[in-house]
Amino acid sequence: MAKARLNELYTSKLRADLQKKLSLDNVMEVPRVTKIVVNVGVKEAVSDSRILQHVAKVVAAITGQLPVQTHAKKSIAGFKIREGMPLGVMVTLRKRNMYEFLDRLINVALPNVRDFRGVSAKLDRRGNYNLGIKEWTVFPEAGSEVGNKVYGMNITICTSTDNDQHASTLLESFNMPFRSNVKEKK
Repeated sequence: MAKARLNELYTSKLRADLQKKLSLDNVMEVPRVTKIVVNVGVKEAVSDSRILQHVAKVVAAITGQLPVQTHAKKSIAGFKIREGMPLGVMVTLRKRNMYEFLDRLINVALPNVRDFRGVSAKLDRRGNYNLGIKEWTVFPEAGSEVGNKVYGMNITICTSTDNDQHASTLLESFNMPFRSNVKEKK
């Protein structure tokens, strides 16, 4: 099986470039993407659990992997939520699926966002990047699956480094469109 395009690029060119740019002695110190977690919360699942099946089907089409249901950790009477009630779906992507999803996210989905001016360059001080997308319709795979309701998703890109500067350099080398790098159209 052939490697994903971004994985091939990383192993052949970017890893050596990052080692020089970050002045790291050992190639094992070079930051890499370890996993991507896609999470969709569905507040309507409290009243109708069939909605969760539709959301799971769309997330599976977007990520290429079956999602797992997430459940409430505590009961909250004001929101009519009981402990253990299914409230969303999540997918943890690794290896080939991770690189293919990251490629589609950077090169297809983010440019489809309306009035796109780049994403925030802020990381979580542990070398991980969180990105919220308001509508899953930016992914072409969701186009045929969209029903009457559109949901947002949270995407977490986990890296092997604890240094935000190194993780930011890694994501920039994958052409992540950070606001500071995107040219303003006038």
